[in-house]
Amino acid sequence: MKSLKAFLNPVQVENKEVIVSNRFKENDKVVPFIIRPITQEENKLLIKKYTKKDKKGTEVFDRAEYVQALTASAVVFPDLKNAELQNAYGVLGESSLLQKMLYVGEYAELAIAVQELSGLDKDINNDIEEAKN
Repeated sequence: MKSLKAFLNPVQVENKEVIVSNRFKENDKVVPFIIRPITQEENKLLIKKYTKKDKKGTEVFDRAEYVQALTASAVVFPDLKNAELQNAYGVLGESSLLQKMLYVGEYAELAIAVQELSGLDKDINNDIEEAKN
């Protein structure tokens, strides 16, 4: 019989430094973003938030908004909730800030890193369908 010890004390996934751009420098050194993994509980809430019913009662999932919120939720540094940082870019909200501060390729690289760290480097559609049911 196997024990529950492995489930009581799982290995924790560490936060990860990700360099998505050479544009963010301090003292001539590139400053990385720091990201954390997203739990399934957090993911479920995001999926629910971005799944709406249309007038016919059909569920519509806004994948783009979901990915933006997922990515922003995982960023530990820089602090996307920081008012000074949001003011500097002229936006309100974490997702809006990321979209304003990053170029398309940089954003894609960050989003991919977040998904990989969270275990979503497999087909995410299966998780979404499962969570919706």
